[in-house]
Amino acid sequence: MNDEVDMTTKTTKKTPASRRANNGRGLFRRMWSITWKLALAGLAVVTFYSIYLDQIIAQKFEGQKWHLPAQVFSRSMALYPGAAVSHPQMMAELKLLGYRKVANPRQVGEFSASSTRIELWRRPFLHPEGDQVEQRVMISFDSNGVSSVSRVSDKRQLAVFHLEPVLLDRIITGDGEDRLFVPTEEMPKSIVQALLLVEDRSFYEHHGVNPFAIARAAFVNISAGRTVQGGSTLTQQLAKNFFLSSERSLLRKVREALMAVIIDFRYSKDEILEAYLNEVYMGQDKSRAVHGMGLASRFYFGRPISELTIAQQAFLVAAIKGPSYYNPWRYPDRIQERRDLVLRLLMDAGDLTTAEYKAAVESPLAIRNLNKPAHQKLPSFFALVKQEVNERYGDALLKQSGVKIYTTLDPMAQEAAEIAVTQTLKSLDKSNKSLQVGMVVTDKYTGGIAAMVGDKTPGFDGFNRAVEIRRPIGSLIKPFVYATALAPNSQFTLATPLKDQPITLKSEQGKTWSPQNFDKKFSGQVPLLTALKKSMNVPTVNLGIAVGVDAVATTLAKSGWQEPLNEYPSMLLGAVNGSPLMVAQVYQTLADSGIYRKLTTVTAVLDADKNPLPVTRLPKEQAISPDTDFLIQYAMQQVVNTGTATRLGNAFPGVGLAGKTGTSNDSRDSWFAGFDERNVAAIWVGRDDNGKTSLYGSSGAMAVYLAFLKERPPISLRSIQVNGVVKGFFDRDTGVAKESDCSNVDALPALTATYRPVNNCGEPLQWWQKILGQ
Repeated sequence: MNDEVDMTTKTTKKTPASRRANNGRGLFRRMWSITWKLALAGLAVVTFYSIYLDQIIAQKFEGQKWHLPAQVFSRSMALYPGAAVSHPQMMAELKLLGYRKVANPRQVGEFSASSTRIELWRRPFLHPEGDQVEQRVMISFDSNGVSSVSRVSDKRQLAVFHLEPVLLDRIITGDGEDRLFVPTEEMPKSIVQALLLVEDRSFYEHHGVNPFAIARAAFVNISAGRTVQGGSTLTQQLAKNFFLSSERSLLRKVREALMAVIIDFRYSKDEILEAYLNEVYMGQDKSRAVHGMGLASRFYFGRPISELTIAQQAFLVAAIKGPSYYNPWRYPDRIQERRDLVLRLLMDAGDLTTAEYKAAVESPLAIRNLNKPAHQKLPSFFALVKQEVNERYGDALLKQSGVKIYTTLDPMAQEAAEIAVTQTLKSLDKSNKSLQVGMVVTDKYTGGIAAMVGDKTPGFDGFNRAVEIRRPIGSLIKPFVYATALAPNSQFTLATPLKDQPITLKSEQGKTWSPQNFDKKFSGQVPLLTALKKSMNVPTVNLGIAVGVDAVATTLAKSGWQEPLNEYPSMLLGAVNGSPLMVAQVYQTLADSGIYRKLTTVTAVLDADKNPLPVTRLPKEQAISPDTDFLIQYAMQQVVNTGTATRLGNAFPGVGLAGKTGTSNDSRDSWFAGFDERNVAAIWVGRDDNGKTSLYGSSGAMAVYLAFLKERPPISLRSIQVNGVVKGFFDRDTGVAKESDCSNVDALPALTATYRPVNNCGEPLQWWQKILGQ
């Protein structure tokens, strides 16, 4: 039994080497187990994180990529036979719109001109009534304005032809980013070619990330000891701009690369390119960040991107690398050198000939004048636009993306108004400090506000004197007193004598009022027309009391005066507080054949899909009969010819203008309101503290209007026959209507209904007339 071996307890002794091998295999198995589990967990994390990023990317790309600010446009100039648009005004409009004058128009955006004709190749544009295609037309002019508009291709006469409106500004309500969206198909091909050459040559080959470019950039940067080259693709740059901050970290770069791969997987190269071209940061316009090539084109050159030269297109691509570093106004040499590099790359790639390259590099930068803002500073007008948009379309409209607002603003009228205000107030300030101004210009035909200035510094964004002041309007009320008296079936005519004698009126409270003429003199009696054109107070009060103060108040209210009136006799001389906008409203009625239309700043609004938004039409009614209005317009023209505004008439001899001066007590407020065939203007000059100015209507506000017309030459009022008005003849002394062959008579327009001339001139009959029974 002792010699037997227990096989169940027999063991094998292990060497140290075998033990180490076994331990190594065990460690490897454990490490492998941990590694593949971590890898699996990491893959799961990356997968779920990628799904999360994919949702973010999809939401951005497939929804609304950007909040596009509301675009605000000027009026679209309408040209048709008889339009009150002169040849010089048309030339100025084309210059403002950036059209190029050439000997023979060969492409969109060009025009040629002779002394009486303009040949124009108009750009395509979006009009409130629909898309307008490019069109080549011949516009002819005569002394009254436009005589004809015809297509060059077939000589066909056009009933109406529109110029594109000026993009005034964009109303930014979001994060301060500003852009104009331009689809890829509307981008010049040279910009796309240059962009790919400079930023990402293998754009159409890689899948969002280019490992070879990253490796090459790393090698170059390590060799240089600093960052001199980037390896990011356009897709990576887009991911960074869209979703990430500018933070420099490895984690951000990894996230950027991952998002770029997802973007490239989900979307076509053309979609990615379009997003990049509209997202890329291109500079800073004060507080506004300029994004996208479309807005950059207007920011740097003041022109649409479709009309840029090849050198200007290369400029935009060059600026992408560093808009601040390559700021053309501060560092023109830097940007020109890089622009020329872009042009050389285009030539090397065969996209430019040697001759085209040489011409491009020799061209100047041609950037816009920095003193001329990239967008219009129109604080007074824009404030009214926003108010009207809220009232007519709701306060949520401006928060919508891609809205287009078409306004009534006439850029040429606005420029003329700003120059007139600045120059005149500068001159008046030399002898009268602290003066301020408010000015409103309307379009006589449309009832739209064409220009507005609310401060002697037109770009000042503050108290708007054109709208917000309330000052006595003085003699500007007088035409409405006379319009009331000259209503159909009235006993008054332009020749009716009015008493000009001392008068004292007593109120119900026992207070007395004795109005005086400006010169403190009385003439006994004067014809009604003389009383108006010389702005005489006492005859006006007598006339107003005769027709009724309440009737005058009704005429003024029907003409568009929106605020309550105190119906006291002092109202007849302008003891009524108003603003230039309120005055412009009622004088627009006088200028427009007595038709009241509420002044407006907005003509149409289109949503992001170019659909017009429905809106209630503004009211329109006949406030003053057309025949009565004709007489008032005639009288106001005599104010300019031989009355208180004679200096205006002398400045524009032979031009039919209508106007009225106004001055409040102690010369605190200087007023003028007037119109030509195209525009109505209402102007106030005074002091914010209501102090004396020593200015009259003719020396203050009318001086602004005169300067305005020098900048914007007036179009003479047209004499149009009105039903119910005839040429009458009136005795100079008595105002009695007589026949045309009578002696001592004046020829004046009269209402048919009331003009009843006496027979035989009202003179004693001769003996032979008595025999014949005459």
